[in-house]
Formats: sequence, structure tokens, C-alpha cells
Amino acid sequence: MEQNNIKIIEFEPIYAEETVRMWRQSKEKAISQKEIHSFEDHVFFLNNILSKDNKIYIAIDNTKVVGMIAFNESEINQLYIHIDYQGKGLGRRLLELAKSNSIGRLTLFTFEVNRKAQHFYEKNGFRIIGRGYENEENLDDIKYEWGDM
Repeated sequence: MEQNNIKIIEFEPIYAEETVRMWRQSKEKAISQKEIHSFEDHVFFLNNILSKDNKIYIAIDNTKVVGMIAFNESEINQLYIHIDYQGKGLGRRLLELAKSNSIGRLTLFTFEVNRKAQHFYEKNGFRIIGRGYENEENLDDIKYEWGDM
């Protein structure tokens, strides 16, 4: 699991199923809740909906998808790291990619139950600007912001 073997590339649909498998496994572990959408719907969302308003990059270790990020110039929509690759700097690499392609500030939401994510974002310069639960999972959310406030 050497970091320097991991390449970050633009997402391509040939990686969709593997990306979704990694995403679902990581999310399920983070929030202790099964994904509410079918696998097929999740793949459709990645290929056809998320990709409309976001740049999507994936991290590849040899041929294995080990991370993904979806963002636009002002918001990070998704960021997931394979459970075996967390805590090794890969999330920070993907976050830096979003920061360098931003307007100088980014917002994002994370689930309140996901303490690991909160620690990660706060360690990387994000601060809490709001709370709520406008998500399909009906879990409390925390809204974070980074950059020129």
C-alpha cells in the first residue's frame, strides 16, 4: 500500500462498478448503515448525475480503485477512501486536488456519526458552519467550509 504507487486519474465509466463497490463499503463502515439505493442505481448516479456538475477523480493502486472524490469549484460532493487505505494520506491528496481547483473556498457535508471524517476535515483546515439533516439517510449532518471566508 505504498502511497507513491497510487495514481490519481480522472474517473472513467469503465471504473464505475469498482468505484461504487469501494464507495458503498467505505460509507457503510463510516455510518454503520446499509446503502439505501440499489447497486445499479448507485452506478447510474455516478455515471450520469454526479458527473454532470462535478469533476470526479479516482485513486488507483495498480488496477484497484482505492479512493474517489467528486467536486466542483465551490463544493466537495463525495470523498471516499477504501477502508484498507484510510489514514495513509490518500484522502489529503484528493482533498488538495479539490482545493487547487476551487474558487478559494469549499463547502461540504459529513454525517455527524462519522467522527473520523470530522477529525480529517478539521485537521485539513475546514471549520463547522452549520448543522442539519437534509439527506436521504435521515442522519444529522455537519456543514464544513474551507478557504477565504
